[in-house]
Amino acid sequence: MAGPGTATSILVLDQDGLLRHGASANMPPDYLAAIDGLKPDATVGTCAAAAATGSVVMTQDFLADNKWAELCHLPLALGFVGAWSMPIKSPQGIFGTYFRERRHPTPEERRGVELLANTAALILANF
Repeated sequence: MAGPGTATSILVLDQDGLLRHGASANMPPDYLAAIDGLKPDATVGTCAAAAATGSVVMTQDFLADNKWAELCHLPLALGFVGAWSMPIKSPQGIFGTYFRERRHPTPEERRGVELLANTAALILANF
């Protein structure tokens, strides 16, 4: 939906309040392992920040965003330069999208991910 070269992941909040890998069809296992267990934090990345704030968080350029200071080496090593994350409500989780070019999501991408996030919330509620 977001075009070629885009990757996505879903992180879910566990009972200890940590973000855990939920699903990803196209992110490497070592990347997913590296971000597994992040604490929600408004000052860290896009997924942890979205989990902490309950709001969409966008980063057009990892190198220009202080929230990525400690983590930017991870997506940059995979050729990604930016990302955005949308909260999944009830149960809490995050839908993250990574881009290989500096840009924000289009309105169509935002609507599509919002629909997917709502669908993921319904699925996760039944686990």
